[in-house]
Amino acid sequence: MSPDVNVVTQLTFVTPPPGLAPLVDFILEPIAGAEGLYALQATQDPAKRMFVLDAGVYLHTYTPMLSDAQCAALSLTDPDDAQVLVVANTGEGATTVNLMAPIIVNRATDVCAQFILDGQDFSLRAPLGY
Repeated sequence: MSPDVNVVTQLTFVTPPPGLAPLVDFILEPIAGAEGLYALQATQDPAKRMFVLDAGVYLHTYTPMLSDAQCAALSLTDPDDAQVLVVANTGEGATTVNLMAPIIVNRATDVCAQFILDGQDFSLRAPLGY
């Protein structure tokens, strides 16, 4: 399930995303004409922006497993409350996605975290459409 494509969402990270400390407040803004593609922009520093994809739209076979501690950090009790976003990186000739460190959003609270999936065989730079 994806959020309404026209809605801008205010997200709060439980800890700053890697490389973006001390920033924790972000806006998730849909990109017009591209379902499941968003700009994630820091509210305190708009120059800090990245593109993320809704894994439910683009990566149907991607099934990261969260630990009990990771679920607890986001107060997730129902898997349907979790939205999985992956950071997209454009490069020479191809777009890749970071499957090793998804951003998990609790849809009910808009609290999120970027988790590193230890012990799971996911790539940091998987070709889009892997």
